[in-house]
Amino acid sequence: MAAEHYDVVVIGGGIHGAGAAQAAAAAGHSVLLIERTALASGTSSRSSKLIHGGLRYLESARFGLVRESLREREILLRIAPDLVHRVPFFIPVYDHSRRPPWMIRAGLGLYAVLGGLARQARFATLPRAHWSGLDGLDTRGLRAVFRYEDAQTDDALLTQAVMRSAQQLGAELRCPANFLSAKRSGDVFVVHFLERGAERVCRARTLVNAAGAWANTVLERVTPRPPLVPVDLVQGAHILVGAQTRQGVYYVEAPRDGRAVFVMPWKKHTLVGTTETAYDGDPAAVHALPQEIDYLQETLRHYFPAQRAPLLDSFAGLRVLPHGPGPAFRRSRETILHPDQRERARLVTVYGGKLTGYRATAAKVMRLLQKTLPERAPRADTSSLRLSP
Repeated sequence: MAAEHYDVVVIGGGIHGAGAAQAAAAAGHSVLLIERTALASGTSSRSSKLIHGGLRYLESARFGLVRESLREREILLRIAPDLVHRVPFFIPVYDHSRRPPWMIRAGLGLYAVLGGLARQARFATLPRAHWSGLDGLDTRGLRAVFRYEDAQTDDALLTQAVMRSAQQLGAELRCPANFLSAKRSGDVFVVHFLERGAERVCRARTLVNAAGAWANTVLERVTPRPPLVPVDLVQGAHILVGAQTRQGVYYVEAPRDGRAVFVMPWKKHTLVGTTETAYDGDPAAVHALPQEIDYLQETLRHYFPAQRAPLLDSFAGLRVLPHGPGPAFRRSRETILHPDQRERARLVTVYGGKLTGYRATAAKVMRLLQKTLPERAPRADTSSLRLSP
């Protein structure tokens, strides 16, 4: 039997792999996605569950990233109303805060401008009379509380919904299936993968490597081997505690180092995250470290001193960041798209990426592959495809 032939084979079933499969299928291409364990089994189910513009990226002047993320947030609120919903965010500013009120106000003003100055993009200063209703937030030394809106989602359900949309457009899914190798043969890749104990073979005009923390492992299995981008893996831990946060998401500074930490409602409990710890092990074995759990519990108690709810769970995901010196939180969060060649890319590797921007990232991947792929009649526009849980 002849090997099946696809325009696009995607490796990795996280949000960026599912997004690439959806974009390719929407453009009319034949698509296969290969996922080793389960959809959203890695970082795409271990994120902070937020769909947001990235307010803190304004400090490093990443205006394009913030503008794109805010645009994508609005699209997701429109096409996935059962999965993505607006939530209020509160930024408390204390006498000891590293960022004074004027700086937060300026940042939120710019955030509103980049969001198009729509009603939902505006922010406000919460009156002092309302501070007592903020879930037990410590008001000693509190100078101001700012309120604005972003959004929250179930990251795993969103990933599954995007893949389901791709399948409805004709994409195929092999899961669990382990990618073994890909060898360039003329104008196609011959792809080998393991499914249900049997080795399978297919042919692909193009490959999308969306394997996340395993991206360079995948490239090492491609012949001829394309160049690798040096990256660092950085784990981000979260804890889930038994108390319920009712008013919204709190955006606070960790008392130890001033890093941004979110304290947020999650399934009638409170989720706190995240950390940034260098990781140099098996990506499948990542887990929250005792010192990370202590760091997050300390941050929670610092701002909510009456909080004594039990620890229910902890988890960690991996960020893929460009290799470089200095703290992880000062490095670029821009998604790196790495084509195997400039003019007629046949393989594109996705390094990093934000949950909020998966759809925009997928569109950029398709533009890189455009010259190699045959012309097809488009089936849909992903900016208007409804996503349902």
